[in-house]
Amino acid sequence: MERMGETKLTAVSLAVVEGDQIIYQRGYGTRDLERGLPATAQTLYGIGSVTKSFTCLAILQLQEQGLLHVDDPVEKYLPLTVKPMGETIRIRHLMSHSSGLPALAYLENLLRHRHGATDNYYPIGNLEDMLAFMNGAGDWAYARPGERWFYLNEGYILLGGIIEKLSQMPYADYIDQHILEPLGMDRTTFDRALFQADDDRAVPYTTNRDGKHLAREYVWGQAQADGGMVSNAIDMSRYVSMYLAGGKGILSPESLQAMMTPAVDNPARDMATGEPVSGYGWGLSESDFYGRRMIGHSGMMLVCTAAMQFLPEQKLGVIVMSNGTGYAMANFASFALATALGEDPWAMPALATERTLRSLAGKYETYRGTYAVEVKRSGDFLKLDFTNKLSVSDLPLVPEDLSDPDNPRFFTLGGGRKTLVDFHVRDGQVDLIYERYRFRRTGK
Repeated sequence: MERMGETKLTAVSLAVVEGDQIIYQRGYGTRDLERGLPATAQTLYGIGSVTKSFTCLAILQLQEQGLLHVDDPVEKYLPLTVKPMGETIRIRHLMSHSSGLPALAYLENLLRHRHGATDNYYPIGNLEDMLAFMNGAGDWAYARPGERWFYLNEGYILLGGIIEKLSQMPYADYIDQHILEPLGMDRTTFDRALFQADDDRAVPYTTNRDGKHLAREYVWGQAQADGGMVSNAIDMSRYVSMYLAGGKGILSPESLQAMMTPAVDNPARDMATGEPVSGYGWGLSESDFYGRRMIGHSGMMLVCTAAMQFLPEQKLGVIVMSNGTGYAMANFASFALATALGEDPWAMPALATERTLRSLAGKYETYRGTYAVEVKRSGDFLKLDFTNKLSVSDLPLVPEDLSDPDNPRFFTLGGGRKTLVDFHVRDGQVDLIYERYRFRRTGK
């Protein structure tokens, strides 16, 4: 609840699943500010890119039916002419975001324009528009297909087109008939009318610079296979249980395992070891979670966020969703999952970093208050704010070593040099050492 208030999230819903049973479900906050309606575990939200796992499920269902193979060139089914570094993009490259094309940002443009963040607009309304848009991107390629992970929403629009071509039905209808209905996900939809008719739906909100909540609409129809699904924690718990059960008649265990097997490393690296922290398979990522294999995916559409995480071997999973973007749902999901396992959630790198940064923020002074500064948190960084009545100035502090909570170390850059910035925590007292100064925290 504290993080929701700090980051202006109006509603969050979650469910924790063990096997095929929900062991915890809850809605927090208000799903409709104007009407003052509370969130429940049944509340509908957009799930964003968690939709991508449904798209890959559908592709693999078509493969199991013999209608395609993931090694097939995309151009076998769609008139895609772009060839990164002169090589062919195959279906599996789109599924694993390894086509060689960096993000072309069609969805970022669409969402920002639709929700009032920019006046810039690029007119992509259907699959044909997307193909025309992408076929001009040959010189934009940065790697050969299969070499490197570049998150590509555009590629999932093409996968949706392949599903439509081979199934001879609209993408949303295919997902509904072949995944949602068999799993009993009867309130999950891509349809605006069904969403609007539902009595337990969350109003999508964005917040402006003043922190005011602005009611918005989802981008119905324009984003589908890449992130257009609306669902709820109860329906999504059935989806998670399907993975924990090895496919449950939706997909074979072999195909399901292929989805969860990394095809390419994620560029994110561990701060201490420099090793990749996760790998991306087909619509799902894999990472380590307290020595256990964790599978999942997150989603964000500016007015909604979601995270799905599960441990296949432990038969445990969680789904979290919200109608805003103030705080990472993956952190909420991981916290719930760690708690269910009996592990210390604050030992997770993301939350340990968050707690350290929060603990250092505040107002600091030198000897006898002769010089005052303020340390502020900015994402995964700190800022040293020197603002006074005559000038505005702040300095970014980049984490260098946070392994010792009593002596976290940061650095900053200036004049072509790297300067270390040390904090010392003793008996509730926090000192900051920067250049010639020793500052002591006087308040938050």
